Amino acid sequence: MISFLITVVVLAISLWLVSLLPTGVEVDSPAKALLGGAIIGALNGLYHFLPQGLRTFGAIISLGLIPLIISIVVFGLAAMLIDGFRLKWGIMSAILGAFALTIVNSILTWILTSVGLLA
Repeated sequence: MISFLITVVVLAISLWLVSLLPTGVEVDSPAKALLGGAIIGALNGLYHFLPQGLRTFGAIISLGLIPLIISIVVFGLAAMLIDGFRLKWGIMSAILGAFALTIVNSILTWILTSVGLLA
């Protein structure tokens, strides 16, 4: 449970940083970013309920398109569910936002892991 909460906070910070980039993603407040991080984390968690072999097989066969499309759909769903989280350019903002969120979240997670705050 603690791991999920840390993931949500890291996703919220990442989402807030992505909203500052010119990606067409708008987040009204840090509270909306925290709610967005919770929804994105929960939806990504549902995807991880699939067996690892099935996820890996799908990623290899589709040359990485299935995980990419799932990330874009999750990002769009979170924007649709939260009132203060908008995609200014529609699907293009979802694509750019999902890419940017992945990169920023990976960098923040790597930093927190190297410092010893994440396992």
